[in-house]
Amino acid sequence: MSNAVIDTSQVAGNAPRPALKQPRLPQWAPIGLAVLAIALACGIGVAADLSSKTQWGLIAALLFVVISFGLTAKVEGSRQARDKLATSLIWVCFLLAVIPLVSLIWETVDRGRTALDGYFLGHSMEGVQTILPGGGVYHAIIGTLEQVGIATAIAAPIGLLTAVYLVEYGRGRLAKAVTFFVDVMTGIPSIVAGLFILTFWIIVLDFDYSGFAGAMALAILMMPIVVRSTEEMLKLVPNELREASLALGVPKWRTILKVVLPTAIGGIITGVMLAVARIAGESAPIMLLVFGATGINNNPFDGAQSSLPYYVYEQWQLGNDASYNRAWAAALVLIAFVMILNLLARGVARWKAPKSGR
Repeated sequence: MSNAVIDTSQVAGNAPRPALKQPRLPQWAPIGLAVLAIALACGIGVAADLSSKTQWGLIAALLFVVISFGLTAKVEGSRQARDKLATSLIWVCFLLAVIPLVSLIWETVDRGRTALDGYFLGHSMEGVQTILPGGGVYHAIIGTLEQVGIATAIAAPIGLLTAVYLVEYGRGRLAKAVTFFVDVMTGIPSIVAGLFILTFWIIVLDFDYSGFAGAMALAILMMPIVVRSTEEMLKLVPNELREASLALGVPKWRTILKVVLPTAIGGIITGVMLAVARIAGESAPIMLLVFGATGINNNPFDGAQSSLPYYVYEQWQLGNDASYNRAWAAALVLIAFVMILNLLARGVARWKAPKSGR
């Protein structure tokens, strides 16, 4: 019996031990594989006489995923290969989403900078021959700021109060109906909002075309975004804060005003700014209701106005080189305006974010 035990121990001692460290690809492998995939895609594109660089890029992405999966399976095993496959697909989808955006911004900056200067920003199109260089976008900037400002003044309070009702008071059929119609309004086309204001404000009530009419259509588009974003921010406020305030005898309306809203104010402002950025680029309601103008009109309640989206459409429709340059420059101004709003939203969110600490 003892000899059997000794033999067993000897056999166990001579058995090969499993490796504690699995083989891994070097850290530079993804970059090297990407370069290899691009080189192979270029070779395939030249050999197959593919004129579209988009096809070359898709071939490179496919080769990168396939080569990365196969090499990882060979070196690291099937489990790591599946993980690498998912990671590669995520990176490819990210690049497919970012490349068109970067291309759009690059094209707009490259073409818009030819006409963008101080004169362009400080003058209107009053008395300017459209086939000649000159003129500016000042009247469109004024119109956009006034229309978006009025729309925000209308939609932000209504959206905020609606969200407060849904989160703090909403129960039963009325709350469900409000939620349903907010969801419907979120997906409503902008032209439908313009047609509604056109029918009600201009045809039925017999008011004239104006910036205020366009602002009301923009407010319809902005309202559901404000409601949804504010509602989500209010739901993130811990119930313990509400209960603590109510336990001290504070009325519910004062709890909402002094506890709930200040806690969620950063997210609320961010949602409002993102909604403003959303409506700043709308052109269909402006074409129906504001009607466009070549001169400066500082009164949004009387007479036609212009706006940046309508100005871009108007200049592009003229169909000459000078108007094309003005359209690209106005598009660049609009992109800068939306980008500034997004940066402000991120800044406010970071400023109002809860501070970590003991």
